[in-house]
Amino acid sequence: MATQSFLTTEELSSRLHYNVRYIRQYLLDSVLLEGVHYFRPFGRRKILFIWEAIERDMMLASYKQAPVIPLASGGICNG
Repeated sequence: MATQSFLTTEELSSRLHYNVRYIRQYLLDSVLLEGVHYFRPFGRRKILFIWEAIERDMMLASYKQAPVIPLASGGICNG
């Protein structure tokens, strides 16, 4: 079984270099989704973030927004 890294809001804040308040007010439930990026153990108030899921989705969003130049041969050039 693969191990996952569970982080508190403060630990996530230090990894992402975002303020704890920004994570709680703006990212929670708009970008970071319950059941995908975080969960509440035992149905309580405390939130634990799943680092691997957050890292995966950050990279996907980054790749989707990267400028791409189509080539005549059918390939692409990352611009």
